[in-house]
Amino acid sequence: MGTRVALSFSGGKDSCFALHKLQEKNIEIACLFTTIWKKNQKTVAHEEERTRIIAQGKSLNIPVHFIETDFEDYREDFVHNLQELKNRYALDGVAFGDIYLEGHREWGEGIAKDVDLEAVYPLWTKQENALGLLQEFVDTGFRAEVIKIDPEKLPKDWLGRELDNAFITDIKQKDVCPMGESGECHTAVYDGPGFNYAILR
Repeated sequence: MGTRVALSFSGGKDSCFALHKLQEKNIEIACLFTTIWKKNQKTVAHEEERTRIIAQGKSLNIPVHFIETDFEDYREDFVHNLQELKNRYALDGVAFGDIYLEGHREWGEGIAKDVDLEAVYPLWTKQENALGLLQEFVDTGFRAEVIKIDPEKLPKDWLGRELDNAFITDIKQKDVCPMGESGECHTAVYDGPGFNYAILR
């Protein structure tokens, strides 16, 4: 496994937990990088403000870089920027917070191959282990809230919910992935292991 990596970082539970898992293995996270849309400057998928990501990076004391992109040039922009980060930080790996979707892993591994880096997946497991992973995330002491949901999969009033044991109890009753691996919900972490101070909205 790479010993000096860049981590694809959304600011949500998956990427923050991946960061924690890497640090537990004494893997150096040289930097975080986040894709944002050129038009609105918000993060891809999560639609989070870049100021939030910057604040998280400061609390984590890890440099953050943004990849500005659009649908048409997403892969090209990703590869180009990752190559620049590899050269700047002398990287030997790139880490992702994906959990079990093979298509996501194949995409990340393809990107890593193009830049001659090792692809690292610290959370990778079987789909049936997703609930246990969420429980571990909460038990480890992370604090996070739901910032975006798919209204066809979860109630709209779940926006703003804290990821805690009550959340776990409720999401077990839904026919969705507890970790939101298919976009059921997106989260923002505001405190936990690695954070020097809590991020306030």
